[in-house]
Amino acid sequence: MDPGDLSLATAEYLAVDVETNGLGGERCELTEVGAVLVGGGELHDTWESLVRTAQPLSRGIERFTGITQDMIDSAPVPEAVLPGVADLMAGRVLVAHNASFDTRVLRQAFERSGLYWPAPPVLCTVALSRRFAPLVRQRKLGLLAGALGIEVEGAHRALPDALTCARIFCALFPKLCAAAGSVREAIALLGPRRAGRRAPRRKRRPIQERPDLSALPEDPGVYIFRDERGRPLYVGKSVSLRTRARSHFCAPSAARGDTSGHHPSQWTERAEVVDYRPTNSELGALVLENRLIKQWQPPGNRHLKRTDRWAYVRCRLDIPYPVLEVSGEPAAGRAVSIGPLRGRRPATELADHLTSLFRLRHCGRSMKRRDHPSIYGQMGRCCSPCLGDLDPNAYRRQVDAALALFDGSETAEDLLLSDLDRRIAQASGSRHYESAAALSRRRERLAELLDRLGGVLRAVHADPRLVLAPHPTKKRFDAFWIIGGRVADWGPVPPLKELQARTASALGEPLGRGGTVPAEEIDELRIVSSWVAEHEPPQLSLAEGAPSAERVRRLAREVDAG
Repeated sequence: MDPGDLSLATAEYLAVDVETNGLGGERCELTEVGAVLVGGGELHDTWESLVRTAQPLSRGIERFTGITQDMIDSAPVPEAVLPGVADLMAGRVLVAHNASFDTRVLRQAFERSGLYWPAPPVLCTVALSRRFAPLVRQRKLGLLAGALGIEVEGAHRALPDALTCARIFCALFPKLCAAAGSVREAIALLGPRRAGRRAPRRKRRPIQERPDLSALPEDPGVYIFRDERGRPLYVGKSVSLRTRARSHFCAPSAARGDTSGHHPSQWTERAEVVDYRPTNSELGALVLENRLIKQWQPPGNRHLKRTDRWAYVRCRLDIPYPVLEVSGEPAAGRAVSIGPLRGRRPATELADHLTSLFRLRHCGRSMKRRDHPSIYGQMGRCCSPCLGDLDPNAYRRQVDAALALFDGSETAEDLLLSDLDRRIAQASGSRHYESAAALSRRRERLAELLDRLGGVLRAVHADPRLVLAPHPTKKRFDAFWIIGGRVADWGPVPPLKELQARTASALGEPLGRGGTVPAEEIDELRIVSSWVAEHEPPQLSLAEGAPSAERVRRLAREVDAG
């Protein structure tokens, strides 16, 4: 039954409030959702959840809402939260304060996650107060509640604001029931009032008949909007092809009118055909999307930006005195990149520790000649190649010693702390007690950093491996042969003999030896390494060569058990 046909007195209502990262447009992301079930003019169950964002929170929004970056980092992803919100909204009427904002944020979050937006009927408590409490001039949530004699328990958090909104709705609910019989009548009553004289409305553009999307499966993959001549307009990926492609044709009209190229919905008006290529996993969809965009360069993908927060400690080896630096993507060419690591700040702290411990340069890629050591050289934390009297080979040995900790042969965390223990024991044995104490303090700081450092503490080209990326709902997998940090081969998991043959072939390719990655493959390297670090799929190390049949069967049993 359509909720709009329900009687106001018997309908169920869901009072909702959302908190965001404070950014506008496509950069606006959900940080928290709170909901209160209302029925018969009374409050019933409550529900709330934080939501992880792709972009870091600003200090201003942290102070305003009290939601910190640590809280967001440990929160579930939108794809895990929003299905629960959809279940709560099913068959109910949505109630919100300044409802256009909350519904826009929720709808955008659903579309970004590739989920169907249920489009429930909506009642706004601001419009409700204008109609039935006209003497109250202040429409802000807290002030309106105070004017109605409602106690406010908190502000700028989702559940307290949803509770306040629900109590305002219950206070005005009897007046609404007296003026309207059904939900549909209530929505019409609270809609914008018609003025006596208004300018004639512009004629709406006829809605284009959308392409046939019935053939799209509910599987991960890539979808392609094509024009009447078959040319690609926009390439997108999703964990559910049919749901995500449909969401573009349900986008707000404001987004459709955007001509900046930042929103894919503008290409739906020109799309005559929606093509697709399914995969068995989200990672397969990501890799295929990236390759097709580079191959076709469709106009709808030229302004899209990355939104992840992964960082890499990297060292370019094509300069005489290499330095450690932090970047959002691995380095191309002859280089070693460590990661991906969760966040630029802890990655920078790790790079600073390594630079000081192995007495590497602190001055960046360009090196200014000096007559006297820098402050780091005077403290013994740099071997001062800027003085011009240091053999590049001697400096390179220091660099190699630092990078060897991350070659994948042993755990980098253990190697780092063991190296510091050795230095402390050596300083104590030489009776350099102040140096030993300084090293002990550094060990404590480094141990704390390693304990909270998220991601992969290993060079991306180390540890060749076979990764099985799972289908989100079915017992199907894509196999990825990652050699030297690069995707040497990938596709649906083949039979055992073919898997062993393809593994041997992938290991025989000269890919990524010595950390060399072509510039055109850096974005794919970042995509794959970030996804693997985020999802931790089943993996099989290939450091000892092609796996035996027993190792493959053992991996298959572990996957089935999981």
